This record gives sequence, structure tokens and C-alpha cells, in this order.
Amino acid sequence: MGDHEARGDDFEKKAEKKLSGWGIFGSKYEDAADLFDKAANSFKLSKHWSRAAQVYIKIANCHLKGDSKHEAASAYVEAANCYKKFSPQEAAQALNQAVNLFLEIGRLNMAARYSKDIGEIYQQEQDLEKASDYLERAADLFDSEGQSSQSNSIKQKVAEIAAQLEQYQKATEIFEAIARQSINNNLLKYSVRGILLNAGICQLCRGDAVAITNSMERYQDIDPTFSGTREYKLLSDLAAAMDEGDVAKFTDAIKEFDSMTRLDPWKTTLLLRAKNELKKKDDDEDDLT
Repeated sequence: MGDHEARGDDFEKKAEKKLSGWGIFGSKYEDAADLFDKAANSFKLSKHWSRAAQVYIKIANCHLKGDSKHEAASAYVEAANCYKKFSPQEAAQALNQAVNLFLEIGRLNMAARYSKDIGEIYQQEQDLEKASDYLERAADLFDSEGQSSQSNSIKQKVAEIAAQLEQYQKATEIFEAIARQSINNNLLKYSVRGILLNAGICQLCRGDAVAITNSMERYQDIDPTFSGTREYKLLSDLAAAMDEGDVAKFTDAIKEFDSMTRLDPWKTTLLLRAKNELKKKDDDEDDLT
């Protein structure tokens, strides 16, 4: 470990000396970047992630001085990989620098990929609004590159986050748009029932029985087979329980579905919210009688 760190120090000093000395403009920065790269590798081998990250930022600056934007962006990505070991926020900032450079040089696919990475970092850090912003950006970029399946999987994450933030209308609209897009795709059409279930659960959280009934009709238009699915039956039973103000019936419908198909944590959380809203309405009505 100590040997690697010492070698890293040596390479970094040589790189700094190269930058401060005379030399042909372009080659001076290239030579320094090569030396910094050796220093960064040495620091990684010694597990000095903060020093490695700082050196990768220096490499990015060298490439920017030499107008090599692709190489600079790649150096920021390497810095981010090191920052991920100890500082997710700094990792996100480094990746954002990379994304901006990839956009400048028209590498939209790379910009999309790293925007998604940033969104996922913020999601893990529970900064859901920032996560949503970057994931939406990634989805738009993948769309512009004609990668609709990549875009749709990210849009589903955006919709899930919107629902977590109680932006139920936004979440519903995204899920329904994905379902419409997927129904005519032979590979994706079998996922539509699950997407429509997600959309319906968001409607339930709004607690509007009329809106839920209208949605069920709309979902049948999107997927004519939907009314024969267990997902449709669950939504229908939950909507009826909500309309009747019957908390026990609402709970039984969830238990019945969950005994056959396990509900994931996202659905469970939202259904609990919808149930609590129903309980609150029931309690309010009891207070009035």
C-alpha cells in the first residue's frame, strides 16, 4: 500500500512539474495527463480514493486545456467512480461535468447513461426531486436516440418517484403513456397490465372514486384484455371498497392479490397510504353521525 502511494506521489509531482515547465502547448498537457493517470492508478491501488479522484479532476483539466472534451468527460467519470466510494454528492457533481461535456460533443447516449447514474445516486441519497430531474433528463436523451425501451424503464422510475412525492396526477399520466406505447410492442405488451395497475394505485391514492372508475374504462381501451386480469380485479375491488368506505373489504382485496402475487414495497407503501385515506374518511364520517 505504502509503495503504491509513494509512486502516486512521485508521478503527481512529475505531472505538476511538466505543467509548470516549458513545452509545446498540446503535448505539455498530454504528457502531464499521462503522468497524472499513472498517479491516479497508484492511488487507486493504495485505496486512497480521495487522492485518486482529485487527480482525475486534474486529468480532466489537462484534457480541457488541450480541447479534448471526450477524454475530459471520461476523466470526470473516473473521478466519479472514486468519489462513489466515500462521497455520493461529489460523485454526482463529477458525473454532471461529464454529462455537460458529452452533450457539447453530441454524445447523447453517453450523456443519457450518466444522467441516469446521477439520478440513481440522488435516489439512493433520498433526494427524490433531484433524482427525478436527472432521470427525466436521461429518459428524454434516450428517447432522442431512439432507445424507447431504455427510456420507458427510466420513465417508470420517474413515475414511481412522483408517486412517492404525492404527485399522483403526474405519476398516473406517465404510467398511462408508457402503457399506450408498450401495448403495440410484442416484447413489452405483457408488462402493460402491471403498468396499468401502478397507474390505478396512484389514482386510488387521490381518493376520487369517480376518477378511478373513469380510469378503469380508459385502461380497458388501452388493453382490451385488461378486464380479464387479476390486476383489473384488484383495482375494481379496491375502487368498490373505496366507494363504499369499507376498510375491511379494501384490506381483504389486497391480501387476496398478495397471496398469489407478492406486492413490491412501492405498491405496498402506496396502498397503505390509500387505506389510511379511506380510514380517515371513515373516521370523519363517524364523527359527523
